[in-house]
Amino acid sequence: MKTPNKKSALSEIHGVDQPETLSTVVAHQIQQFRRKQPSAEELIAGILKGDKTALSRAITLVESTNPEHLAKANEVIKGCLPHANNSVRIGITGVPGVGKSTFIEAFGKYLTSIGKKVAVLAVDPSSSISHGSILGDKTRMEELVKDENAYIRPSASGDTLGGVARKTRETIILCEACGFDTIIIETVGVGQSETAVHSMVDFFLLLKISGAGDELQGIKRGIMEMADTIVINKADGDNVAKAKLAKTEFNRALHLFPAKSSGWIPKVTTCSAYEKTGIDGIWEIISEYFELVKSNHYFEEKRHNQNQFWMMETINEQLKSHFYNHPNIIQLLEENKKAVQNNEISPFAAAMHLLEQYFKK
Repeated sequence: MKTPNKKSALSEIHGVDQPETLSTVVAHQIQQFRRKQPSAEELIAGILKGDKTALSRAITLVESTNPEHLAKANEVIKGCLPHANNSVRIGITGVPGVGKSTFIEAFGKYLTSIGKKVAVLAVDPSSSISHGSILGDKTRMEELVKDENAYIRPSASGDTLGGVARKTRETIILCEACGFDTIIIETVGVGQSETAVHSMVDFFLLLKISGAGDELQGIKRGIMEMADTIVINKADGDNVAKAKLAKTEFNRALHLFPAKSSGWIPKVTTCSAYEKTGIDGIWEIISEYFELVKSNHYFEEKRHNQNQFWMMETINEQLKSHFYNHPNIIQLLEENKKAVQNNEISPFAAAMHLLEQYFKK
Protein backbone atom coordinates (compact mmCIF):
# COMPACT_ATOMS: atom_id res chain seq x y z
CA MET A 1 0.00 0.00 0.00
CA LYS A 2 1.34 3.37 -1.03
CA THR A 3 1.74 5.92 1.77
CA PRO A 4 0.58 9.45 0.96
CA ASN A 5 3.26 12.08 0.38
CA LYS A 6 3.91 14.03 3.56
CA LYS A 7 5.27 17.58 3.48
CA SER A 8 8.42 18.20 5.43
CA ALA A 9 8.14 20.15 8.66
CA LEU A 10 10.64 22.54 7.12
CA SER A 11 8.35 23.41 4.21
CA GLU A 12 7.33 27.05 3.93
CA ILE A 13 3.67 28.04 3.94
CA HIS A 14 2.83 30.90 1.64
CA GLY A 15 1.93 33.89 3.77
CA VAL A 16 -0.23 36.93 3.20
CA ASP A 17 1.09 39.39 0.62
CA GLN A 18 2.11 42.69 2.21
CA PRO A 19 0.61 45.89 0.81
CA GLU A 20 2.86 48.36 -1.00
CA THR A 21 4.52 50.55 1.63
CA LEU A 22 6.13 53.06 -0.73
CA SER A 23 4.29 56.34 -0.99
CA THR A 24 4.90 57.81 -4.42
CA VAL A 25 3.91 61.25 -3.14
CA VAL A 26 6.50 61.17 -0.31
CA ALA A 27 9.15 59.72 -2.63
CA HIS A 28 8.54 62.57 -5.09
CA GLN A 29 8.85 65.14 -2.28
CA ILE A 30 12.15 63.64 -1.13
CA GLN A 31 13.50 63.65 -4.69
CA GLN A 32 12.48 67.29 -5.17
CA PHE A 33 14.09 68.25 -1.85
CA ARG A 34 17.36 66.55 -2.82
CA ARG A 35 17.40 68.20 -6.23
CA LYS A 36 16.90 71.64 -4.74
CA GLN A 37 20.33 73.08 -4.04
CA PRO A 38 20.49 76.15 -1.77
CA SER A 39 22.06 79.27 -3.23
CA ALA A 40 25.32 80.70 -1.91
CA GLU A 41 23.34 83.46 -0.15
CA GLU A 42 21.12 80.89 1.57
CA LEU A 43 24.14 78.88 2.71
CA ILE A 44 25.87 81.98 4.09
CA ALA A 45 22.72 83.06 5.94
CA GLY A 46 22.33 79.56 7.42
CA ILE A 47 25.97 79.37 8.51
CA LEU A 48 25.82 82.76 10.22
CA LYS A 49 22.71 81.57 12.12
CA GLY A 50 24.63 78.53 13.37
CA ASP A 51 22.82 76.01 11.15
CA LYS A 52 24.95 72.82 11.07
CA THR A 53 23.11 71.51 8.00
CA ALA A 54 24.03 74.63 6.01
CA LEU A 55 27.60 74.31 7.30
CA SER A 56 27.82 70.67 6.18
CA ARG A 57 26.47 71.46 2.71
CA ALA A 58 28.92 74.34 2.33
CA ILE A 59 31.86 72.11 3.36
CA THR A 60 30.73 69.52 0.81
CA LEU A 61 30.90 72.25 -1.85
CA VAL A 62 34.40 73.22 -0.72
CA GLU A 63 35.57 69.59 -0.83
CA SER A 64 33.97 68.90 -4.21
CA THR A 65 36.27 68.26 -7.17
CA ASN A 66 33.52 69.34 -9.57
CA PRO A 67 34.72 72.55 -11.31
CA GLU A 68 31.11 73.82 -11.37
CA HIS A 69 31.07 73.92 -7.55
CA LEU A 70 34.25 76.00 -7.26
CA ALA A 71 32.69 79.40 -7.97
CA LYS A 72 29.82 78.80 -5.54
CA ALA A 73 32.21 77.56 -2.84
CA ASN A 74 34.40 80.65 -3.26
CA GLU A 75 31.33 82.87 -2.96
CA VAL A 76 30.33 81.17 0.31
CA ILE A 77 33.86 81.51 1.71
CA LYS A 78 33.99 85.18 0.73
CA GLY A 79 30.67 85.82 2.50
CA CYS A 80 31.86 84.03 5.65
CA LEU A 81 35.37 85.51 5.80
CA PRO A 82 34.41 88.76 7.63
CA HIS A 83 32.90 86.62 10.40
CA ALA A 84 35.90 84.27 10.75
CA ASN A 85 39.26 84.43 12.58
CA ASN A 86 37.60 84.52 15.99
CA SER A 87 38.56 81.09 17.30
CA VAL A 88 41.53 79.20 18.68
CA ARG A 89 42.85 76.51 16.34
CA ILE A 90 44.39 73.40 17.88
CA GLY A 91 46.15 70.68 15.89
CA ILE A 92 46.36 67.20 17.42
CA THR A 93 48.59 64.44 16.12
CA GLY A 94 50.10 61.13 17.17
CA VAL A 95 50.89 57.69 15.83
CA PRO A 96 47.99 55.30 15.10
CA GLY A 97 46.88 53.63 18.31
CA VAL A 98 47.85 56.50 20.60
CA GLY A 99 44.16 57.22 21.25
CA LYS A 100 43.57 60.42 19.26
CA SER A 101 39.82 59.93 18.80
CA THR A 102 39.26 58.96 22.44
CA PHE A 103 41.32 61.93 23.58
CA ILE A 104 39.54 64.39 21.28
CA GLU A 105 36.15 63.20 22.52
CA ALA A 106 37.17 63.58 26.18
CA PHE A 107 38.81 66.94 25.48
CA GLY A 108 35.87 68.16 23.38
CA LYS A 109 33.32 67.15 26.03
CA TYR A 110 35.35 69.02 28.65
CA LEU A 111 35.43 72.15 26.47
CA THR A 112 31.66 72.11 25.85
CA SER A 113 31.11 71.65 29.60
CA ILE A 114 32.87 74.98 30.23
CA GLY A 115 30.84 76.79 27.56
CA LYS A 116 32.94 76.36 24.44
CA LYS A 117 31.60 75.54 20.97
CA VAL A 118 33.86 72.91 19.43
CA ALA A 119 34.34 71.89 15.79
CA VAL A 120 36.43 68.78 15.09
CA LEU A 121 37.89 68.44 11.60
CA ALA A 122 39.26 64.92 11.27
CA VAL A 123 41.38 64.07 8.23
CA ASP A 124 41.02 60.37 7.44
CA PRO A 125 43.69 58.59 5.35
CA SER A 126 42.59 57.33 1.93
CA SER A 127 43.68 53.94 0.67
CA SER A 128 46.28 54.10 -2.10
CA ILE A 129 44.73 50.93 -3.55
CA SER A 130 40.95 51.33 -3.30
CA HIS A 131 41.08 55.15 -2.82
CA GLY A 132 38.40 54.77 -0.12
CA SER A 133 38.29 56.08 3.45
CA ILE A 134 36.53 54.72 6.52
CA LEU A 135 35.49 58.17 7.87
CA GLY A 136 34.65 56.53 11.19
CA ASP A 137 35.41 59.40 13.56
CA LYS A 138 31.75 60.11 14.27
CA THR A 139 31.33 56.49 15.34
CA ARG A 140 34.38 56.67 17.60
CA MET A 141 33.21 59.95 19.19
CA GLU A 142 29.64 58.82 19.85
CA GLU A 143 29.18 61.07 22.91
CA LEU A 144 30.66 64.22 21.38
CA VAL A 145 28.69 63.82 18.14
CA LYS A 146 25.45 64.08 20.14
CA ASP A 147 26.56 67.29 21.88
CA GLU A 148 24.67 70.28 20.47
CA ASN A 149 27.70 72.52 21.07
CA ALA A 150 29.99 70.27 19.02
CA TYR A 151 30.37 69.51 15.32
CA ILE A 152 32.45 66.68 13.81
CA ARG A 153 33.41 66.61 10.16
CA PRO A 154 35.58 63.74 8.86
CA SER A 155 37.24 64.29 5.47
CA ALA A 156 39.19 61.95 3.22
CA SER A 157 42.82 62.88 2.60
CA GLY A 158 42.50 61.81 -1.05
CA ASP A 159 45.51 61.51 -3.33
CA THR A 160 47.29 64.68 -2.23
CA LEU A 161 47.78 66.25 1.17
CA GLY A 162 48.05 69.70 -0.42
CA GLY A 163 44.48 69.59 -1.69
CA VAL A 164 42.93 68.38 1.54
CA ALA A 165 45.00 70.85 3.53
CA ARG A 166 43.66 73.75 1.47
CA LYS A 167 40.11 72.50 1.88
CA THR A 168 40.61 72.07 5.62
CA ARG A 169 41.89 75.66 5.79
CA GLU A 170 38.70 76.87 4.07
CA THR A 171 36.54 74.64 6.28
CA ILE A 172 38.05 76.38 9.34
CA ILE A 173 36.71 79.71 8.00
CA LEU A 174 33.21 78.25 7.60
CA CYS A 175 33.23 76.73 11.10
CA GLU A 176 34.36 80.01 12.66
CA ALA A 177 31.61 81.91 10.84
CA CYS A 178 29.12 79.32 12.19
CA GLY A 179 30.04 80.33 15.74
CA PHE A 180 32.55 77.64 16.76
CA ASP A 181 35.20 79.24 18.97
CA THR A 182 37.48 76.19 19.29
CA ILE A 183 38.60 74.33 16.17
CA ILE A 184 40.35 70.98 16.64
CA ILE A 185 42.13 69.44 13.65
CA GLU A 186 43.07 65.78 13.89
CA THR A 187 45.76 64.68 11.44
CA VAL A 188 46.05 61.35 9.63
CA GLY A 189 49.05 60.38 11.79
CA VAL A 190 52.72 61.19 12.12
CA GLY A 191 54.11 62.06 8.70
CA GLN A 192 53.94 64.70 6.00
CA SER A 193 50.44 65.86 6.98
CA GLU A 194 51.72 67.29 10.26
CA THR A 195 53.63 70.04 8.45
CA ALA A 196 50.48 71.07 6.60
CA VAL A 197 48.33 71.08 9.74
CA HIS A 198 50.99 72.92 11.76
CA SER A 199 50.80 75.74 9.22
CA MET A 200 47.08 76.33 9.86
CA VAL A 201 46.78 76.06 13.65
CA ASP A 202 47.74 78.25 16.61
CA PHE A 203 48.66 75.43 18.98
CA PHE A 204 50.12 72.03 18.13
CA LEU A 205 49.60 69.11 20.53
CA LEU A 206 51.52 65.86 20.19
CA LEU A 207 50.00 62.73 21.76
CA LYS A 208 52.43 60.04 22.88
CA ILE A 209 52.25 56.81 24.85
CA SER A 210 54.75 55.37 27.32
CA GLY A 211 57.32 52.89 26.07
CA ALA A 212 57.95 54.74 22.80
CA GLY A 213 61.68 55.12 23.44
CA ASP A 214 64.07 57.28 25.39
CA GLU A 215 64.82 60.97 24.88
CA LEU A 216 67.31 60.24 22.11
CA GLN A 217 64.61 58.38 20.20
CA GLY A 218 62.38 61.40 20.70
CA ILE A 219 64.97 63.77 19.27
CA LYS A 220 65.04 61.84 15.97
CA ARG A 221 61.38 62.66 15.40
CA GLY A 222 61.21 66.08 13.78
CA ILE A 223 57.57 66.27 14.80
CA MET A 224 58.67 67.13 18.35
CA GLU A 225 60.14 70.41 17.14
CA MET A 226 56.67 71.53 16.09
CA ALA A 227 54.92 70.49 19.30
CA ASP A 228 53.82 73.15 21.79
CA THR A 229 52.83 70.48 24.30
CA ILE A 230 53.44 66.75 24.53
CA VAL A 231 50.72 64.72 26.24
CA ILE A 232 51.42 61.16 27.41
CA ASN A 233 48.04 59.45 26.98
CA LYS A 234 46.78 56.20 28.55
CA ALA A 235 48.22 57.10 31.96
CA ASP A 236 45.91 54.70 33.76
CA GLY A 237 46.07 51.31 35.47
CA ASP A 238 49.51 49.71 35.22
CA ASN A 239 50.68 52.45 32.84
CA VAL A 240 50.74 55.28 35.41
CA ALA A 241 54.36 54.70 36.45
CA LYS A 242 55.47 54.21 32.84
CA ALA A 243 53.72 57.43 31.80
CA LYS A 244 55.51 59.40 34.54
CA LEU A 245 58.84 57.96 33.38
CA ALA A 246 58.03 58.89 29.75
CA LYS A 247 57.16 62.43 30.90
CA THR A 248 60.60 62.78 32.50
CA GLU A 249 62.34 61.47 29.38
CA PHE A 250 60.49 63.80 27.01
CA ASN A 251 61.18 66.76 29.30
CA ARG A 252 64.88 65.99 28.96
CA ALA A 253 64.59 65.76 25.18
CA LEU A 254 62.78 69.12 24.91
CA HIS A 255 65.67 70.91 26.64
CA LEU A 256 67.90 70.02 23.67
CA PHE A 257 65.71 71.82 21.12
CA PRO A 258 66.26 75.48 20.14
CA ALA A 259 64.00 78.09 21.74
CA LYS A 260 60.72 78.80 19.95
CA SER A 261 60.18 82.21 18.33
CA SER A 262 56.91 82.49 20.28
CA GLY A 263 58.83 82.60 23.55
CA TRP A 264 56.86 79.56 24.73
CA ILE A 265 58.61 76.69 26.49
CA PRO A 266 56.86 73.40 25.49
CA LYS A 267 55.44 71.40 28.38
CA VAL A 268 54.94 67.68 28.93
CA THR A 269 51.97 66.30 30.83
CA THR A 270 50.05 63.04 31.27
CA CYS A 271 46.39 62.14 30.97
CA SER A 272 43.96 59.29 30.59
CA ALA A 273 41.39 59.97 27.90
CA TYR A 274 39.64 56.73 28.90
CA GLU A 275 39.27 57.74 32.56
CA LYS A 276 38.99 61.44 31.62
CA THR A 277 41.75 62.46 34.03
CA GLY A 278 44.26 65.24 33.39
CA ILE A 279 42.10 66.81 30.65
CA ASP A 280 41.48 70.06 32.58
CA GLY A 281 45.24 70.47 33.10
CA ILE A 282 45.82 70.30 29.34
CA TRP A 283 43.34 73.15 28.76
CA GLU A 284 45.14 75.18 31.46
CA ILE A 285 48.41 74.75 29.54
CA ILE A 286 46.75 75.78 26.27
CA SER A 287 45.16 78.84 27.94
CA GLU A 288 48.56 79.80 29.37
CA TYR A 289 50.06 79.55 25.89
CA PHE A 290 47.44 81.83 24.33
CA GLU A 291 47.84 84.36 27.13
CA LEU A 292 51.56 84.55 26.32
CA VAL A 293 51.39 84.71 22.51
CA LYS A 294 48.61 87.31 22.54
CA SER A 295 50.50 89.52 24.96
CA ASN A 296 53.73 89.44 22.92
CA HIS A 297 51.81 89.77 19.58
CA TYR A 298 53.16 86.46 18.23
CA PHE A 299 49.58 85.23 17.75
CA GLU A 300 48.75 87.92 15.14
CA GLU A 301 52.16 87.60 13.48
CA LYS A 302 51.75 83.85 13.06
CA ARG A 303 48.23 84.23 11.64
CA HIS A 304 49.48 86.78 9.08
CA ASN A 305 52.36 84.53 8.03
CA GLN A 306 49.98 81.58 7.69
CA ASN A 307 47.68 83.61 5.43
CA GLN A 308 50.60 84.43 3.12
CA PHE A 309 51.75 80.81 3.16
CA TRP A 310 48.31 79.56 2.13
CA MET A 311 48.06 82.11 -0.64
CA MET A 312 51.27 80.69 -2.14
CA GLU A 313 50.15 77.09 -1.54
CA THR A 314 46.84 77.77 -3.29
CA ILE A 315 48.66 79.22 -6.30
CA ASN A 316 50.90 76.12 -6.45
CA GLU A 317 47.90 73.78 -6.16
CA GLN A 318 45.92 75.61 -8.87
CA LEU A 319 48.87 75.69 -11.28
CA LYS A 320 49.42 71.97 -10.77
CA SER A 321 45.74 71.21 -11.31
CA HIS A 322 45.56 73.41 -14.42
CA PHE A 323 48.65 71.77 -15.89
CA TYR A 324 47.40 68.18 -15.49
CA ASN A 325 43.89 69.02 -16.70
CA HIS A 326 45.00 70.92 -19.81
CA PRO A 327 43.61 69.02 -22.87
CA ASN A 328 46.86 69.19 -24.86
CA ILE A 329 48.99 68.14 -21.89
CA ILE A 330 46.78 65.11 -21.14
CA GLN A 331 47.61 63.58 -24.52
CA LEU A 332 51.28 64.60 -24.50
CA LEU A 333 51.71 63.29 -20.96
CA GLU A 334 50.67 59.77 -21.94
CA GLU A 335 53.01 59.80 -24.94
CA ASN A 336 55.95 60.97 -22.82
CA LYS A 337 55.19 58.43 -20.10
CA LYS A 338 55.56 55.62 -22.63
CA ALA A 339 58.72 57.18 -24.03
CA VAL A 340 60.24 57.41 -20.54
CA GLN A 341 59.27 53.80 -19.78
CA ASN A 342 60.94 52.64 -23.02
CA ASN A 343 64.09 54.68 -22.23
CA GLU A 344 63.58 56.72 -25.39
CA ILE A 345 63.89 59.97 -23.41
CA SER A 346 65.08 60.87 -19.93
CA PRO A 347 62.47 61.81 -17.30
CA PHE A 348 63.99 65.29 -16.99
CA ALA A 349 63.97 65.96 -20.73
CA ALA A 350 60.37 64.73 -20.92
CA ALA A 351 59.34 67.04 -18.08
CA MET A 352 61.02 70.05 -19.71
CA HIS A 353 59.33 69.24 -23.04
CA LEU A 354 55.88 69.08 -21.39
CA LEU A 355 56.44 72.36 -19.57
CA GLU A 356 57.59 74.07 -22.76
CA GLN A 357 54.48 72.87 -24.56
CA TYR A 358 52.28 74.01 -21.67
CA PHE A 359 53.68 77.55 -21.58
CA LYS A 360 53.37 77.87 -25.37
CA LYS A 361 49.58 77.54 -25.17
